[in-house]
Amino acid sequence: MSRTVTVALCTVTLFVAVTSRAAAPISVMILDGESGGTYHDWQRVTPVLKKVLDETGLFATTVVTTPPPNGDFSSFMPDFAKYQVVVLNYDAPDERWPAALKDAFEQYVKNGGGFVSVHAADNAFPGWQAFNEMIGVGGWRGRRDQAGPYWFFKDGTLTSDAGAGTAGSHGKRVPFQISVRNSHPITKGLPAAWMHQGDELYARLRGPGRNMTVLATAFSDPQNNGSGRDEPQLMVLSYGKGRVFHTTLGHDVNALSSVDFVVTLQRGTEWAATGQVTQKVPANFPTATTVSYRADIAAMDPRFADGLDPLTARPAR
Repeated sequence: MSRTVTVALCTVTLFVAVTSRAAAPISVMILDGESGGTYHDWQRVTPVLKKVLDETGLFATTVVTTPPPNGDFSSFMPDFAKYQVVVLNYDAPDERWPAALKDAFEQYVKNGGGFVSVHAADNAFPGWQAFNEMIGVGGWRGRRDQAGPYWFFKDGTLTSDAGAGTAGSHGKRVPFQISVRNSHPITKGLPAAWMHQGDELYARLRGPGRNMTVLATAFSDPQNNGSGRDEPQLMVLSYGKGRVFHTTLGHDVNALSSVDFVVTLQRGTEWAATGQVTQKVPANFPTATTVSYRADIAAMDPRFADGLDPLTARPAR
């Protein structure tokens, strides 16, 4: 496949909504504070998520950071109800959150709060049933058969496989093509297929898959430790009255710089909060053969000076 790269060097494309900016901005909490290891650098990812959302003019974002893994969670209780949507850049084991905190988040989403799960957030809380129903599928942290079946597309249809095996895998971080599977406000106006900048292509995810619509998939190439299946990458779900947007994309700043990540996060967050998408698709959105990335975002990683894809020296999960 021939691949070209489009770079936004100086001009940042801002996405203008149809609705008036006189309306109150959508209140967003970005929740961070832990990841499964140094391979997920949440401290660098969160500023990118905030920039991407704030630049639209649609959102007012607040970053809420949990106590550290060995910290005291007994008094940590964010006021979820103050926000229309929670964007989760967070991955922790089941025991990290007290029952009261888990219940508060469950009730928030069940009662209509929006929820966006970004990349390794779907590694979190393998034994928390409600959380796994919210995200639909997840990986790692000991997930196996009990987590639910594998989910993937086969012959154009969402298919499940309850066979034995661990959950979660990916190959080396290289560009890959994403294909739209279902019409939805988030994907409206996007091309049927596009190239995504070098990232982890999550595969072999397992979960209950209830009330889940897969918006887009990517082929997990067996030559790159892949499953040989068309794996879910973008999903929407309902949990009670709440709307959930789940993106598996966004391993690091390099991946976040891909224009398709920027656009789908912005549109997915608006939809999770309001049920609508008012943002236009930018002219520099990638095509089926063309990767397009934001140099201003990529440069937020100090390692960008070493090149766009300095992958060989970094551990990955």
